[in-house]
Amino acid sequence: MTNENLLSHIHKFVLLNDNEKAILQSYFKNETVKKKEHLLKEGQKCTANYFILKGCLRMYYITETGTEQIVQFAIDNWWLTDYSSLDSGKPSQFNIQTVENTEVAILDNKIQEEGFKKIPALERYFRIILQKAYAASIMRLRYIFTQSGEERFHHFNNSFPEFVQRVPQYMLASYLGFTPEFLSKIRAKK
Repeated sequence: MTNENLLSHIHKFVLLNDNEKAILQSYFKNETVKKKEHLLKEGQKCTANYFILKGCLRMYYITETGTEQIVQFAIDNWWLTDYSSLDSGKPSQFNIQTVENTEVAILDNKIQEEGFKKIPALERYFRIILQKAYAASIMRLRYIFTQSGEERFHHFNNSFPEFVQRVPQYMLASYLGFTPEFLSKIRAKK
């Protein structure tokens, strides 16, 4: 998998000239990561931003009762990182793990900062991406507070059917804030 997916994604939001594209390509390290491997574990410092070329990642933490609480998924052409740790340099409170075999383009934070100086459009691109991600997070919170579990599932299923097909049921239930058994009951109603 090449970084053409990444360049196409960036091109949706900002234009880069050929020189900027070449510089940008040199900043990324591509890696294939097997299913269930971690890119980040709680307690480690997050040092990179991950663009999913192909595959699926999840970000989660372990609750006080020892269960996994998934806070985010990312599939092809999405970004995932722990910005709290990335920006502060403090240990992460989250884990980032592959849900399936995944190919990622890794952008080291130090190199990213250099890229912002050399390619100003890159900083604009990340601002736009972060604004969209923030807006989506706020809407997710609204749905958690205002919709029933069944309504959240149907909304998610209609908005992101590709996730429902690719993500194990117990992970989907965790993300949506209920038990796998409750999700089974909702699905059985179809």
